Order: sequence, then C-alpha cells, then structure tokens
Amino acid sequence: MTVRIAIDAMGGDHGASVTVAAAVSFLRAHADVRLLLVGQRAEIDPLLAAAGAVRDRTEIVHTDEVVAMDDPPAMALRGKRSSSMRIAVNLVKDGRADACVSAGNTGALMAISRFVLKTLDGIDRPAIATVLPNIRGGVTTMLDLGANVDCSAEHLLEFAILGAALVAALQEKERPSIGLLNVGEEAIKGNDVVKRAGELLRASALNFHGNVEGDDIYKGTTDVVVCDGFVGNVALKTSEGLAQMLATMVREEFTRSALAKAAAVVAYPVLKRFRRRVDHRQYNGASLLGLRGVVIKSHGSADAVAFGHAIGVAYEAVRHRLLERTVTAMQPFVAQFERAQHQPAAAA
Repeated sequence: MTVRIAIDAMGGDHGASVTVAAAVSFLRAHADVRLLLVGQRAEIDPLLAAAGAVRDRTEIVHTDEVVAMDDPPAMALRGKRSSSMRIAVNLVKDGRADACVSAGNTGALMAISRFVLKTLDGIDRPAIATVLPNIRGGVTTMLDLGANVDCSAEHLLEFAILGAALVAALQEKERPSIGLLNVGEEAIKGNDVVKRAGELLRASALNFHGNVEGDDIYKGTTDVVVCDGFVGNVALKTSEGLAQMLATMVREEFTRSALAKAAAVVAYPVLKRFRRRVDHRQYNGASLLGLRGVVIKSHGSADAVAFGHAIGVAYEAVRHRLLERTVTAMQPFVAQFERAQHQPAAAA
C-alpha cells in the first residue's frame, strides 16, 4: 500500500525551506510513501534538486497563493481559494491524497478543513489532539489544543468521544480512561461548563475517571485529558516552554567551568537521552479530529526534524486506518451524545 500525503509546502514560519527538506528526509526513510508538495513551483523545484531517487515519488501541485500566518480564517477560507493550504485539503477530499499536513495558520486550517471535508456524523466541532509524554513511559492524549476557545459542556463531551476513539484506534485500548481538566479533582469544583461536562461524562458510556489537574497530564493518570481549546493551548505552550528552559539551564550549568565541562563528557550519554525525552519536536503533529479526512497540524515554527514528525503522524494515521476506525469506535457513543446535545433544549 502506498500512502499518499499532501504537504502544504508554503505553510508555517519557514515555508518550503523546512517542509521540502522534511519531505525529502521522510521519503528516504519510507519507501511506501508518495508526497504531493503544494505550493510555488519556482521555490520548491530548486529545493528538490538534491532529492535523488526519491524525486520520483514527489509531485508538485503548483499554486501561487499562500495563507499568511496572520490571515483571519474567514479571509483564508473565502478570499484565498487557491492557496497551498486549501489545495492540499482539496486533494484529500478528491481522493488524490490520503492525508494532508500543514504548518500554516491554525484557525485557517481548521476553517478550511471543516468547510471542505465536513464533520463526521454526530460531531459539531472538530478538535485538535496530540500526545504528550508521561512519567509512566507512555503518552497522554490531550484535546482540544486551540481549535475551540469557547466550548459548551456538550462540546467537551464530544471531545471526550473523539479522544477515546483516537486512543482506541491507534493504541488498541478497548476502554481508554478519560479525565476532565479542572482546578481540582472534586466534582463540585470548576466553572459551570466544566461541572456540567462532568455530569454528562459520568452519565455516558465512556470510561470516565473524573476530574484531573494539570500535573495529571504528565503523571499519565488517564489516557485522555479533555479541556477547551483556550486552556489546552496555554497548557501545551507552557509545557513546551518549560522543556526548552530545562534543556537550556542544564546546558548552561555544564558549561560554567572546566570541571563542569569534564562532568558533561562523562554524563553525555545520559544528557543525550534526557534531551531526546524532553524534545518537543518528536511530539509535533496534532490531529484535527472529527473531520471526514485526515488532517495534521504542525507547529508553525517547526524545523525540518519537527515537521518530519508531523508527516509521520499523518503516515501512521493512514496506515492504521484512523478515520475508519474512529468512525467505528464512535458509533456506540453517537446516539448518547445526540441525546445529551438536545437535553438542555428539552429541559428548557
């Protein structure tokens, strides 16, 4: 099976200089992949000059239009219909690609993907999900990470369903545990939306653990942590900043003196493993869940290593039939979700 992935080659802070380099490296490591690079041919072609044999497994889909990182989503959706981002998503809809990856404007990517691909049955709002390492040696799946800043309790239930389906599909866990991110573990804590979401989750067929706090994300208390996009994005960026700060501080301490440098030589293997474990680049690539297609969002500031990991997320999602398995895993929850969605209106 050949996995076909459309790359928004112009997206992100660094554009084609990063996306094409990552694409070539990924092709060299995966013989069963074909990449469609969407963007400005004049900029992409020279970067492919040194691609060698893997050049045969690339196709340039030319377009001059680019969604800027500061473009409002509405402008990107309505005013830039020939953008590299829009065309990449269209390739998934048209069946020419099995997935697409973009490091571009998050709001624009979500708006375009939702408009072009539509949402799955029973899903009102797609969510952004990614995995984070935990001290148990595994990963914690967290969503939403920025797609939906303002959410209702029903939306949080929806995210829990999507997160459970994602973990069940990719990690083969029959009943993933769900935690609701809150300011305390007690059911009486939190704002009205979170309290109501807790009630819905407790009444659902999901394996709801209960409320969890921020430190539970990295403790691995639950398989999935659910929150609104505002909280999730702040938590994610804070975590990335902390990891970078720790790595910088360790490096500074080991270069303060000749004795410290000598100690660094002895400790190098340990430091290398530590750096690898806290390197946020290897967790780059968030899934836009709830869509009728596979769309992966890379960090806008990603370098070639990080963007390569995002391509890898798309590759694994296709190989594991994430979309089909998510639909199957969701089916037992869709009717329950729809009842919960209409419950406030019925009560009124």
